[in-house]
Amino acid sequence: MASQYHFTTRWVMAASSEEVYRTLEDVESLTEWWPSVYLQAKVLEKGRPGGVGKRVALHTKGWLPYTIRWAFLVTRAEFPNGFALEAEGDFNGTGVWSFRELGDGRCEVLYDWNVSADKPLFRRLSWLLRPVFSANHHWAMRKGAESLKLELLRRSAKTPEERLAVPPPPPPTWLHRR
Repeated sequence: MASQYHFTTRWVMAASSEEVYRTLEDVESLTEWWPSVYLQAKVLEKGRPGGVGKRVALHTKGWLPYTIRWAFLVTRAEFPNGFALEAEGDFNGTGVWSFRELGDGRCEVLYDWNVSADKPLFRRLSWLLRPVFSANHHWAMRKGAESLKLELLRRSAKTPEERLAVPPPPPPTWLHRR
C-alpha cells in the first residue's frame, strides 16, 4: 500500500528506563515538553492499572503545514521495559516503545512505528511525497529526542534553580504556535 510507513527510531538518554517510561506515559504533559509536535493530548479512558486500555486523543504536527488528528489505545505495558499502542484516525497501525538500560546511567529508547497514513492528503499523495512525509516524521522524532532530554533534566533537577536553568523545549513551527 502506497500510504504504508514503517519507521524505527533510536535514542540514547542519560536516564533510567523507569524515568523514560514515566515521562512518556504521562501523555497529558506531552504538550508542555514536546510542543513542537503535540498540540493537544487528552486521556479519554484511563485504562487498567499499569496503563493497558488507556485511550488518548491527539492533535499533532510536524514541520509541514498540516496537522494530524488521531488516537491511540495502549495494548501492552511492561514497566519499565516499554509499551505498545494501536493508532487510529489519520494514522492507523501500531507503535512499540522499548527501553533498555545500557548500564552506564543511560537508556536506549527504540520506537517502532508501523502505520498507514489515512488522512485523505496522505492517501492521495503518498506515492509522490513519501520522501517529504518521511522527512517530516524524522524531524518530529529529532525534536522528540531533544525535548525528552530537556524534560528528563528538568524532572531530575535537585533545586528550583537547576530546574529554571534547563532551556525550554523547541517550540512548534510558526504555522502552529498557540
